[in-house]
Parts: sequence; structure tokens; C-alpha cells
Amino acid sequence: MSGSPGLGRHYLRYSTANALVMLAGVVSFPLLTRLLDNTQYGILGYYETWVLMAVAIAKLGAQHSIQRFYPHGADGERLKAFATNLFYLPMIGSLVLWALVGAAVVVHGQLTGNGHSPVFWMALAMTPLLVYSSLVETVLRVTEQSRMVMFTRVAWRWLQLALMLGAVLALQHTAAAAYGGKLLAVVIGAVFYIAWAQRNLHFSRRTIDTSEMRQSFSYGMPLVATEILAVALVSIDRLMLKGLSGDFAVVGIYSVGAALAMQVHMFMNLTVFESFTPMANRLYTTDGAAAVRALKARMLMPMTYAAIGVALLLWCLGTDLIIALSGHGKEASGPVFQLMGAMNAILPVMLVCGFGLVLERRTKTVLALMCGAVAINALLNWWWIPAFGVMGAAYATLVSSAASSTAAYVLVERSLRQLPDRRTLLTTTAALIVGATGAWLALRLGLRPGWQRLIVGGMLIGGPYLLTLLVLDGRLRALIRPKLKAVEQRVGAGVTG
Repeated sequence: MSGSPGLGRHYLRYSTANALVMLAGVVSFPLLTRLLDNTQYGILGYYETWVLMAVAIAKLGAQHSIQRFYPHGADGERLKAFATNLFYLPMIGSLVLWALVGAAVVVHGQLTGNGHSPVFWMALAMTPLLVYSSLVETVLRVTEQSRMVMFTRVAWRWLQLALMLGAVLALQHTAAAAYGGKLLAVVIGAVFYIAWAQRNLHFSRRTIDTSEMRQSFSYGMPLVATEILAVALVSIDRLMLKGLSGDFAVVGIYSVGAALAMQVHMFMNLTVFESFTPMANRLYTTDGAAAVRALKARMLMPMTYAAIGVALLLWCLGTDLIIALSGHGKEASGPVFQLMGAMNAILPVMLVCGFGLVLERRTKTVLALMCGAVAINALLNWWWIPAFGVMGAAYATLVSSAASSTAAYVLVERSLRQLPDRRTLLTTTAALIVGATGAWLALRLGLRPGWQRLIVGGMLIGGPYLLTLLVLDGRLRALIRPKLKAVEQRVGAGVTG
């Protein structure tokens, strides 16, 4: 779009939004885990899993078609055709599917006499609202309205936090109360998006084009399968823990650690790929694979340093962070967070190294890799959960994610593969040894678990790790120095002003 902000501005906005959303998660996590016992928190996580799956299916691939076929620079009539065929008609189809599922659930309940919990019905009511909101946000992203996306994403998340906590505190400490607050936040957000769509996305019967709809479905539905499998990969652990143990408390222990690890994923992964993917697509189209590899090489140096540092801190102090945020009652979730948090810190580096299958339009290969990851995860869960309990699910997630990202690197064309350079790997190894020495010293000091070990241990691990990187790698110093000078100039201008 002409006149739209550059990539740097978009990255800043998305990173700010994701950081503020993550902050909401950091605030809600200790409060909800203290207010809800493991069983109630497990119920919350269980139904969240099913909602994610339902939304992925109910979007019918429309979000992918919106991104691929949005008519940039088109006139008003073409935009009406886009809105009609790629936004409203898929949404109508989604509502029909939702109504049929809801009717089937009601009929099944009448015939069998088996009812459902209030959380189930709230989750069912929430699904079409989330689908609609997701499609509108996709339009906002594709039209590069990152400022609007930033404000709505942050406002919605914090409103959801306030209403969920308010409901739990005012009504009762149950998953039903928390979900009621979330449903109200979803309704408010959907009303805002409906008002925006009425002003900017116009439906017209005369522009209905069945061929455009078929093109949309043929393009989007294979990606729906990939998205569903991606949700399954994240969610299958909770479902199999419940199925194999029959205890929501076990699901709650896992969900506490996995939920906090997801905040690491949001900060380390989503922001990077929201900015990296569009640039990689553009460079591949205009300048070829060599330009993409050069972009990867520039990114991988700071990414590797940051990812390994965060992984080291989480591996050594993850349980202390759980205790500090949620109390000793949630200490059992600490090992889950240690493993999955460290994994989510390192995984983006592996994904960037092997990124390229989508550039080559090998979407069937991407789908096959996702199928393989889900199959590995399910098989290992079936084997390891009875043997290792909650940690068996965490081990299965680690192995399946590592296998998928490694396979993507092997299968992508050699011209697109890029590992961190030798200097980066050697410097990281040296810094890792120094940081691990700090972790050993923190253990020898006999610090109390929780805040004391988290703060003192963090300084003993993170400080020497960062100092080692700065001493050994002049490229990192050169990267940081201009940013520090810019901050210094701004501070100086503010003081003199």
C-alpha cells in the first residue's frame, strides 16, 4: 500500500502489541492460578483447546484467502466483490456449520439425556464471534493497518483479563465464572469489529461470484488442515492427559506450565515471523533465494544469542518463576515450564534456518510435516504419559517439534538453508559455559526458591552470559551501539526540552 508504514514501523507496532498482550498474560497467570485450583484451571485449559480447534475449522480457510487474494489498489466495485465473496459468504457458511453443530449437540443431549456444562455452552456461543473477529483482523493486517491491529489486540486482551478476574472475584472461583467474563469480552470486541466492517466492508448481491468462492476454498481449505493440525499439536497433550489419567488436576498441572511457556512463544516467535515472513516473500520474488539467505544470516546472529540466553534462564530458573508468580502450590508445574519454555525460546531459530517451503509453494510438504509431528506427538504421549506422567507430555512436545523443524530444514532446497555462522556458534558456546557456571554458583549459595533465587540467579546467569557475548563479538557491539546512542539522544532531547 502506498503511504503505508515501513517494515520497521510494523515490527515495532506488532512487537509492542505482543509484549503488552504477554504482559496481560503475566498478570493474569499468577492471579488465575491462585484463584482457581488445578481442577478448575484444567477445565479452563481443556475447553480453550476445543475452542481453538473449532475456530480453526469454522473459518473455512477464509483468512488465508483474504491474505492471498486481497485486491490491492482496486476500485470500489472490486472491493465490494472481495468483501462479498471472500469475507461475508465464508462467514455465512461458517454460521451455517456452527448452527448445524449446535443443533446436533442439542438433539444428542435430548436423546441420550447427557447434558453439558455451562462452560461448554459458553464456548459454543463464543466460537462464531471469534471467527468473525479473526477475519476482520486479517483484513486489517493485509491492508497494513498495524496501528489499529495493535490497539484492538491490546485493548481486547486487557478487557478480557479484567472481566475474567472480575467474574471470578465477584461470583465464584470456578472456570465457569472465568469463562463468563471472557465471553462478555468477546461480545464487546465482536461488536466493535462488526461496526468497523459495516463501514469498510460492503456486501453486494450482484457481485456474488461462485468461481471466486471456489478459488478461495481450493486455496484455503488445505491450509485449514495445516492450521487444525497445528492447533492439535499444541492441544493434544491436554486431551491425552485427560483421556489417559481421567483427572482434570493433572491437566491443570500441565496447563499452568504450558500456558506460561506459550507467553515465551508469543514473544520469541510470533513477532519475528509477523515481520520476517512478508520481507522473505518479497525478497524471494524480487531477488531470489540468495537474498533470503542473506536476510537469514543477518537475523540469526542476534536471534541465536537471545534464544540461547532465554532458554538457559528458563531451564535454570523456570520453577522459581512459577513459584514467584503462582506460589508453592503450583510448583509441580515448574519442570513443565522449564522444558517447554526453553524449547519455545530456541524453536524460532530452528524455524528460520529451515524456512522456505512456503516460498517454494510446497504446501503439501508443509501439511505432511505437520501430520508427522502430530502423529509423533500422539504416539509418544500414549507411550510416555503412563511412564512419566505430566512430563511425558512435555517430552513428546519437545521431540515432535524438534523433528518437524529439523525435517523442514532437510527438505527445503539447499539454496534456502542457512545455519548460524561458525563465529556465532562458538561465541554462544563460550557464553553458555559462563552462564552455566553462574547457575552452578547460584545453586551453591543456597538461595530460597522463588523471588530470591529468581533475581539473584538471573543476575548470576544473565549478566555474565551477556558480557561474554559483548566481549567476544564485535558485531553485536556494533549492532547495539547505534541504538544506545539513539536512546541517549532522545533522553537528552527530552531533558533539554
